[in-house]
Amino acid sequence: MSIETSGPVTSTPAWWTDAVVYQISPRSFADSNGDGVGDLAGIRSRLDHLQQLGVDVLWLSPIYRSPQADNGYDISDYRDIDPLFGTLAEFDGLLAEVHDRGMKLVMDLVVNHTSDEHAWFEESRGSLDGPKRDWYVWRDGHDGREPNLWRSAFGGPAWSLDETTGQYYLHLFAAKQPDLNWENPEVRGAVYEMMNWWLDRGVDGFRMDVINYIAKVQSDLVGDSTQATMGGQIHDFLQEMNREVFAGRDTDLITVGEMPGVTVDDAVLFTGVDRLEVDMVFQFEHVGLDHGPVSKFDNVPLSLVELKRSLGRWQDGLAESGWNRLYLGNHDQPRSVSRFGDDGRYRVESATMLATVLHLHRGTPYVYQGDEIGMTNAGFTSIEQYQDIESVNYFAEATAAGASPAEVLDALRYRSRDNARTPVQWDATEQAGFTTGTPWLEVNPNHVTVNAAADRAAGARSVFEHYRRLIELRHRSAVVALGAFAMLEPEHPTLYAFTRTLGDESLLVVGNFSSEELEVPLLESARATAGTLVIGNYEAAGGGAGATLRPWEARVIRLA
Repeated sequence: MSIETSGPVTSTPAWWTDAVVYQISPRSFADSNGDGVGDLAGIRSRLDHLQQLGVDVLWLSPIYRSPQADNGYDISDYRDIDPLFGTLAEFDGLLAEVHDRGMKLVMDLVVNHTSDEHAWFEESRGSLDGPKRDWYVWRDGHDGREPNLWRSAFGGPAWSLDETTGQYYLHLFAAKQPDLNWENPEVRGAVYEMMNWWLDRGVDGFRMDVINYIAKVQSDLVGDSTQATMGGQIHDFLQEMNREVFAGRDTDLITVGEMPGVTVDDAVLFTGVDRLEVDMVFQFEHVGLDHGPVSKFDNVPLSLVELKRSLGRWQDGLAESGWNRLYLGNHDQPRSVSRFGDDGRYRVESATMLATVLHLHRGTPYVYQGDEIGMTNAGFTSIEQYQDIESVNYFAEATAAGASPAEVLDALRYRSRDNARTPVQWDATEQAGFTTGTPWLEVNPNHVTVNAAADRAAGARSVFEHYRRLIELRHRSAVVALGAFAMLEPEHPTLYAFTRTLGDESLLVVGNFSSEELEVPLLESARATAGTLVIGNYEAAGGGAGATLRPWEARVIRLA
């Protein structure tokens, strides 16, 4: 049985249709000076690893000067590197070497908000009538309370009272992250000038953090509204950004908009090639499916049927216009092998199966650091081990509301953002080869067996080698990059199956999302039986023949 079929991209394909992006969280990647925090020199020391993996683009999470209240997403100076990570000169050296190795470098752009220690905000909060007062979102209270009932993503009201002027400022995230007022053209002009400054320096584009939040529904800013919603002016803002920053520049740039809450229909507008807004949208529908009704941290078993419906909907919705961004994990999500796979007995098999299924969809795959060696959740057992502001706030609120600390910690072991932020495990030494000092966040105890050195020496069981082969396949296969997508067996609870087709070539992709053997009758078709195995995650998987998938097995078969 099959469902909606997506057609191939018909216009001249953009360079990023066969590219793969690798996300680096610099604080946790590699530390060069022993202070326990990853840095630019550490990244530069590991470029061989990334070049050998074969990725095309490196995306750096924020490295700007920051008080680090939210892992660098609270920026106090957009035109400087935080001393934790190095200097502008070191950044220029890294950028040059990345380019020399044939890769591109993308910066994280955080312009929905700044740090409260940014000079703009310090001037804005100084008086009611200062020249930068309107650079941020200020409002009087409403009925003796905050202007409206919006809640911060990190807990508590989304408004804080500033005692100096008696007004409230908006912060959709932490109180130290006040929201910029994008209705003010001076704000937009300052942001565009900063973006041009980085592009002139040689960076290859931006991943834009919560960029749809820059447009607020103005009528909701005071009153009883409880939910922040995206304002329609977002399209005007992004099109203006394109004109002021990207128009006339190198077509090899890339722009990715992180947009919580957007629908497929929204994404068609944002990424349509003729609309000149962003190249692709980073959305969260599929990673939100296994969240429980009470809290995003509840551990609810994965529904593969719902996951297929979500990913299939986006494949179909962006078939003729727009482009998909493919991922299962990032700096804000638990480790993909712990969330979607089996991080115990079948860690290697499930890590490589998940990678195969993801990379064979149509869209640009994003590899989050450590996924290429099968890193898992940390499994911290005390709140003192956590650094993530979201996790710490959740623990305080949940225990204050009556939950037991043990219950909350159990939830955090599955859901905390710190699971993705533990240092990259390079080898089996005391601090996993990440640092010679004390790491800012504890190293996962399983680094003794799960690390890059051991994985790359594992031969047929190397997660890294499997990722490398998948990336190479995308580079050389037009059907992987551009082929039509058709979901098969959409209601099967453990089988993920689909085809990719371009011209006369068709690939069948199957993945077993379980720790049990699985009989797959569709593998007994004449075309599958006579087909050729393109890539599989088990040694000697045996051509296209055989209707039984082993636990967490994936196969890609070129149909006869």
